Formats: sequence, C-alpha cells, structure tokens
Amino acid sequence: MSEQSPTASEDRLRMGGMALENGLLVYGPTGWAAAVRDRRGQVVVKSGRVPRLRGPLDRVPGVRGVLRLAESMIVVPLVRVKVPQARLPFENRRVVIAAATTAAISLVARRRKNKGMPTEIAINLLGLAPALISLKAGETAQWHGVEHKAIAAYELGGDPSDPAVIEAAAKEHERCGSHLVAPMMIAGIAGDALMRRIVENPGPAAQASVGLAGAAASIEMFAYAERHPGSAFTKLFRAPGFKLQEVIGTREPTAEQIEVGRAAIECLLEYEGSQRTIG
Repeated sequence: MSEQSPTASEDRLRMGGMALENGLLVYGPTGWAAAVRDRRGQVVVKSGRVPRLRGPLDRVPGVRGVLRLAESMIVVPLVRVKVPQARLPFENRRVVIAAATTAAISLVARRRKNKGMPTEIAINLLGLAPALISLKAGETAQWHGVEHKAIAAYELGGDPSDPAVIEAAAKEHERCGSHLVAPMMIAGIAGDALMRRIVENPGPAAQASVGLAGAAASIEMFAYAERHPGSAFTKLFRAPGFKLQEVIGTREPTAEQIEVGRAAIECLLEYEGSQRTIG
C-alpha cells in the first residue's frame, strides 16, 4: 500500500503476512491461514491459532513490539508442520549458503579488536545478502506482492474474493517489514559505536543486547508511524522501505498467484469469524 492510499476501514481486521516460495501466510488477531500451490498445481489451504506471548507485557514500550514479532515468527514452524507442501524462502539452497557465509564473515569481523564504524556498516550491509538472494532466487518477490495486494484489498474495504480487486491494489504496503531495515541498521551501528566507548572488548551477550535494544526501538518507531500516518517523521521513516519494496522487495504477481492469495485471505476471515462466534 502506498502512502497515498486511504486509511484502512476501522471495522476490518488488522492483518500481517509473510511471502512463502510457493504461497502466502497471513495472520490476524487470533489465527493464521496459509495457502500454497503444490507441485501438482493444486491450492492447499490450512489455518490454525496464533500463540500469544505478550500477556501483561503488552503495555510495556520496547518489550511489546519484540514479543509481537516473536509471535509472528513462532507461526512459521507451525505452518511448516501443518502445511508440509509449503516451501519457506530460507529453505532455498542458495539462501542457506549465503546465510552461512555471511554469518561466518560477520563473526570473524566482530571479533576484531580494532573494529570501527566502517566495519560495522559493512557487517550490517552484508547481513542483507540472504534476504536479497531469497527475493531474487525464485518467486518470493511476486508472492510478497501478492501478500501486500491481498491484505490491502481487504483493509481498504474491497472484496478480497474478487481477483480484480486484489490485482488493482498497490504492491507496496505501509506495514511491510522493509520499513524496519534502515532504522535497525542505523540503531545497530550507533549502538555498537556507543557500546565500544563504554566497554573495551564487548562479548556476545553485550552485542546481542545492543541488537535487541535496536530492534525494540525500531519497532516502537514503526508503531508510532502507524499511529501518525500523516506526520513528517512517518514520511521520512517509511521512505527507504517503500523504495526497497518498489525496486527489490516486490513484483507484480500472476493471476495464478493472486488466486492463492485470495484463498489465504478467505480462509483467515473464515477462521477469525468462527473464533468470534465461539467467543
């Protein structure tokens, strides 16, 4: 969804999602739904409940965002078990090799005693390699476009069962995780520089704490941008993410992919509707 898009209908569910290599995962307040096209060309659709970790910590700034992100990550292995036909982007052999290589290089670089800011910048940029390879290795970028289009079509009050409505929606979305890339990199670089002024030779625990703090701060900025969509901060905050989606992160999907996206949204709406009836 572009910045010029109208605000989502308030009576609509808030949805998130993840592009798979052969389909789409979407999740709402209580449940998830995944739709994939198997090797025979058939659309397989399954749904389930989203585990909740937040509890009373949902009101604690910094902590709540990290827990919500963790919840969305926990859904992924659940989907993989319940939908064995699903193929995850990071299961691609080239992505696995890239992830292992970048992790090894980063580990060696971080152990350097005289590591400066240029090295930290290089490490952060190198960390993007697996995701970029994932987007280029198969159809993940197109499925990412399906994710954004299907969710936007529903949120803006359209009929998500109509392929034409999904196709007409923008392939860039204001809540895409790409908006976290730039702030997390900046927070990581700044946090590392500050930590090394305080601690001469920080260990893995200190480095992990800085990374976690940077992620928490970035997610809070992400939430602020959503609450204040017209602010100058929001436009500045989202600009790199929108450009990343436009150039690399998303591509226009095919009619067959839109069919799968429609199936995922319809399944999630059916699941959420059943939960509200039970409640």
